[in-house]
Amino acid sequence: MKKLVVLTGAGMSSESGIRTFRDSGGLWEEYDVMEVATPMAWRKDMDLVLRFYNERRRQLACCKPNEGHIGLANLEKHFDIQIITQNIDDLHERVGSTKILHLHGELTKARSTVDTSLIYDIGYKDINRGDNCEKGSQLRPHIVWFGEEVPMMDEAVNLAGEADIFVVIGSSLNVYPAAGLINYAPQKASLWLIDPMDVAVTVNRKVEVIKEKASKGIAILNEQLFKTYEITK
Repeated sequence: MKKLVVLTGAGMSSESGIRTFRDSGGLWEEYDVMEVATPMAWRKDMDLVLRFYNERRRQLACCKPNEGHIGLANLEKHFDIQIITQNIDDLHERVGSTKILHLHGELTKARSTVDTSLIYDIGYKDINRGDNCEKGSQLRPHIVWFGEEVPMMDEAVNLAGEADIFVVIGSSLNVYPAAGLINYAPQKASLWLIDPMDVAVTVNRKVEVIKEKASKGIAILNEQLFKTYEITK
């Protein structure tokens, strides 16, 4: 089986109703990212940060995976597919994708503020002040905030380096270090980009561009890959 590595960004989930940060009408127009998504924000106003992520979690509970998520999950029948996602939602999991690496954390989990190894599945429940880990410390969202290290980055780089096919879906490629992952794909790998917007790709190689939203773009990708690798549906 060919190794298919997929990097998914906010555009992957926007068709499911997940509000993005960067788009017009996005969360950055309503919230200052420095006030809700940084360690400093947590220290300054824990209640605001908790409220922000509680709202995101409630929203996620009402959202459903779109055809793009389903299309990627279906590709597991024909490819060794690894998803690396910048998204903190659980929509890939809900449709049965089995190999998912969350670069920026997971909204449905909480973790200890004194021991990063203590991570708890909380589903779509709120995290409130006074909700403590087993060591008695306040729980925080299991999210990689701006200014924090990305613990899963080394693993993501290794996965990108194994790709026969590397696909970027719905990512602006503006947020580093994730944006640089495409540069770790081997020279032999075919590179693909699915996004309705113009995205600057900093790689001196041919990139096949499908200028569509995720759901339609992934359907086109499927057709192209099936044709290239002579796969019958």
